Amino acid sequence: MADSEGDGGERRGVGFGRRRDDRDRDGQRELYRTLDLALRIGEVVLSSGAGTADATATILSVTAACGLRGCEVDITFTSIAISYQAAPDVAPETHMRVVRYRGQDFSRLTDVDQLVQRLARGEVTRADASRELARMVSAGPPFPRWSSVLAWGVMAGGATLLLGGGWLITLVAVVTAILIELSNRWFHRQRLPAFYQQVAGAFVATAVALILYAVHAPVKPSLVVAAGIIMLLAGIALTGAVQDAITGYYVTAAARSLEAMLLTGGIIAGVSLGLALGIRFGLPVAIEAQTIKLANLPIMVGSGALMAVAFAFASYAPLRSLLPVAVVGAAGSLVFTMMARAQFGPAWSTAAAAFVVGLGGYSLGRRFGVPPLVVVVSGTVPLLPGLTIYKGLFEVMSNGNLTGIVSLATAVAIGVALASGVILGEYVAQPIRREARRLEDRLAGPRLVGPRRPVRRRARTSHHRTRRTRRPPA
Repeated sequence: MADSEGDGGERRGVGFGRRRDDRDRDGQRELYRTLDLALRIGEVVLSSGAGTADATATILSVTAACGLRGCEVDITFTSIAISYQAAPDVAPETHMRVVRYRGQDFSRLTDVDQLVQRLARGEVTRADASRELARMVSAGPPFPRWSSVLAWGVMAGGATLLLGGGWLITLVAVVTAILIELSNRWFHRQRLPAFYQQVAGAFVATAVALILYAVHAPVKPSLVVAAGIIMLLAGIALTGAVQDAITGYYVTAAARSLEAMLLTGGIIAGVSLGLALGIRFGLPVAIEAQTIKLANLPIMVGSGALMAVAFAFASYAPLRSLLPVAVVGAAGSLVFTMMARAQFGPAWSTAAAAFVVGLGGYSLGRRFGVPPLVVVVSGTVPLLPGLTIYKGLFEVMSNGNLTGIVSLATAVAIGVALASGVILGEYVAQPIRREARRLEDRLAGPRLVGPRRPVRRRARTSHHRTRRTRRPPA
């Protein structure tokens, strides 16, 4: 009888141990799934051009909504690592994901941003969020690809209007931009690095300008090159680099800055190659002095709005974001025109316009249900220093004097003023709040992506709801 009772107690102990092991394995699976969801969301946010502080805070909001508190996130330019330690005497779980792609897909960024906010509010479970994220990532663009190509052409046409071009040179700039975009997409399918794509695109724009100069077309060929440079500069994440530097993420700031310098160097190489060939064959494409006059104010404002909307549409931004993008683009062009008219110089004029873009982009973006990053990046496109870069290159290639170096230095100053002005405008739009630092200690700036407030409660998910189990009677 004693032996049978001993056998029964041993079987009950074994059964309880198996149930506990099953619960531990289930909890471990839930932990893996939560960390995987946070990493995949962070990959989308980071690859879309968001700052490292925004990506870090978004990841932490996902883990907090799923019941994981005290996670540590480490982001470099090409990888995301997240670590979670359940107890002081338990080894931490560390997972890493490599960011393999980068691009301007504002529709995916907007969908993921809304998904994170719904998850933080407890409207979806972790499992549902994971399935929705997989569907968003695997889905194609919301608009036909040919419409995006055409939008790039419209943006280049708006740039020529912004710089004082007529209808003929505007049409040429539209066709040239379409050729550049088609060639870059073909090079991308051939897995050619982005640097060489920039070189090829800038050379195409310069070659078209040389042809116009050779046939003595009644247009300003330099505007085609300037529009092409603005088009190629639009895909460079200047704002993210400056935001990382301001918020203390110096490693990613250095990497983003190096990428921006490399891509800009590709543009310079392509334009300088075309100019060198032009000078060699006796085709020096002259630069016409472009002055901003108050009489051209309606054209400046309308062209700025057109460029911003065209870029947003080319980047697959939601249609509801086009109205705030147009307003912000027009406002930035208006401020820039007025400041330049008052002789404040290109750098300070750009900084003031960028401040207005950051101020309005943050407020209007949230009101229209899109991340402010979508509105802000699109609104800065009319302020890019395309003509200044081309002017500096032409002066260096043709005259070989220091005037070209000064123009290139001015272009660098305009780029820094553009990004820093945007960040300052966002600081004013969203004052730093004490509770914002509870989400991430190093987050010191405004949020362009993700929830604006830290997650204070758990979402309605089944993850990590610990239940005490009674021990079997002795």
